[in-house]
Amino acid sequence: MRNFVLTGTPGAGKTAVLRMLELHGHAVVEEAATDVIALRLALGQQQPFPGFIDAILDLQRRREEGVRASGDVFFDRSPVCTLALSRYAGLPAAPALTAAVARAVAFYRPTVFFVRNQGFVEPTAARRISFADSLRFERIHEETYLECGFTLVEVPPGPLAERVAVVEAALR
Repeated sequence: MRNFVLTGTPGAGKTAVLRMLELHGHAVVEEAATDVIALRLALGQQQPFPGFIDAILDLQRRREEGVRASGDVFFDRSPVCTLALSRYAGLPAAPALTAAVARAVAFYRPTVFFVRNQGFVEPTAARRISFADSLRFERIHEETYLECGFTLVEVPPGPLAERVAVVEAALR
């Protein structure tokens, strides 16, 4: 099993790329942060809440441990993304986050698929970031992955089929 990260700024189109990869027969694992945020909002809690980063890490870890696939697996984000989110939010990297990033370096392939922004961000209940802020987060995100020793494969903006073709071509 080869574990790959598919990442990028909020609203870049990661989920659409993942859905098409899944339709092409690849195993995919959903993003933890969006699910944690959506649950907290449904409970009437605003973000970020105390323990926000820890809740994301816990769900990411459980999802990583639950994978029972053969072949390539695509993860929508990783603990390195959580480190980038922590930096973006101005939060210190707690020991649990540092440990999760160290595990991620060993767990995931060194090649990370970085889905670039498409020039806009569609707000959702869980995605409340402006386009300008998403560009700042994209830069922090990219720097964090490179700092952790990953190699980025650029998935440029464009039609979905072309974006998926970039990912699948890099697998060969």
